[in-house]
Amino acid sequence: MTSRDQALSAQKKKWYQTVPDPMVLIFLILLATYALTFVVPAGEFERVMEDGRTRVVPDSFQYLSDVGAINPFDIFVAVPRGLNEASLYLFIVFIAGGLFHILQRTGALENAIGVAVNRVGVERRNVIITAGTFIYGFFGVAVGFENNIALVPIAVLIASAIGCSSLVGTTMAVGGIGIGFALSPINPYTVGVAQGIAELPTFSGAWLRTLMVVSSLALLSLYICRWVVKMDFEEPDSTKAMSKSLDQYAMSGKDKWTLGVFVLGLAAMLVGVFTQGWYINEIAGMFLLIAIVIGIVNGYSANEIVKQMMEGASKVTAGALVIGLAASIQVILQQAQIIDTIVYGLSGLIQGIPGALSAIMASVVQGAINLFVPSGSGQALVTMPILVPVADLVGMSRQLMITAFQVGDGLTNLIVPTSGGTLAMLALGRVSYEKWLKAILPFMVLVYGLSWVGLVIGHLVGY
Repeated sequence: MTSRDQALSAQKKKWYQTVPDPMVLIFLILLATYALTFVVPAGEFERVMEDGRTRVVPDSFQYLSDVGAINPFDIFVAVPRGLNEASLYLFIVFIAGGLFHILQRTGALENAIGVAVNRVGVERRNVIITAGTFIYGFFGVAVGFENNIALVPIAVLIASAIGCSSLVGTTMAVGGIGIGFALSPINPYTVGVAQGIAELPTFSGAWLRTLMVVSSLALLSLYICRWVVKMDFEEPDSTKAMSKSLDQYAMSGKDKWTLGVFVLGLAAMLVGVFTQGWYINEIAGMFLLIAIVIGIVNGYSANEIVKQMMEGASKVTAGALVIGLAASIQVILQQAQIIDTIVYGLSGLIQGIPGALSAIMASVVQGAINLFVPSGSGQALVTMPILVPVADLVGMSRQLMITAFQVGDGLTNLIVPTSGGTLAMLALGRVSYEKWLKAILPFMVLVYGLSWVGLVIGHLVGY
């Protein structure tokens, strides 16, 4: 299509068919949040320290009268403040972008994927997509969400090897990790914290969550194979596809050393996460160390390593800045002190709704709250002290309330602009937030329906 044809096509589009740039979209959400501060009054719950955690005291909510209106200029001040508060995610995106740029420059990762796909057979594309989705889902179940950020570019390269777009690879990775984390039967950040508050055995009731996560990953695999592979997607200029035919790929000794360093580094990272409490800063530091060692193994000078890291970081700058802009939404909410008011109002919607419908409504409420409190463990600490007594009042089991909380909190991580981990993964996959929403929103309808069926079954069997 020529530039003239593109211009004519753009002129024919109605105003409602024009999708704004992701930066514009999130800034509009920021403006809407600012407007919300004039409608929603400030309020807060009383909080106490228990077992080293800050927990909300049920029935302690009160409105605040001494919180002034936010100055319009604060909208713009919130942007650099958001960049500062989201710096953890920005830095890991830059460093991971540099690491994978060096990996791609060495050719080791491309050679390994080329050899593997050639052995399986590119004609078995659906099998590869399904296996990849379940592998990424396993990482989401066992490792967590943000801890898997660096694995997204691998899925993009796998998708390229089987003749698919970066959108397919990103959906396979981000969707798989997101679903695995959202419905994990052993999620310490949501299930572990929530069950502790509800006075239930840690990770009890795992059978229903296991069924939900396996069936949801199967649904995602089918959705990618039937729908996402057919979606039009214009690859970014900086996205590197496979450079030769599959039968030409082979692994050299240097490739094996390079991948060995990468795998050992990831293993060390997982050990740190599970035994030393590592999080974003430590993970980013490990990525930096892996990149340096890989550069040394491949004979790069110090200047060349820095050059490659800078080039890789530059390619994910736009995605990293989106993360900072999205974080400004949280800044406005905190400054206006309306987060607790929103939680209080939404939690009241669950009361008075009987049976299984209350579990479905609880998941919807938690999904809405996740826009304002994007941390899973933070949301559990804020909402569970309120919703556990509500569950007792409406005749819902505490176990089912926790599962409803997990569905609402976890699944919406895939679409809310305040989820820094999701935006970081999209940045590394070179998929814009706008393109991501187009791809994932139909699946969200399907997976929510499937999850609600699981909640109804749980209620009927006395889960």
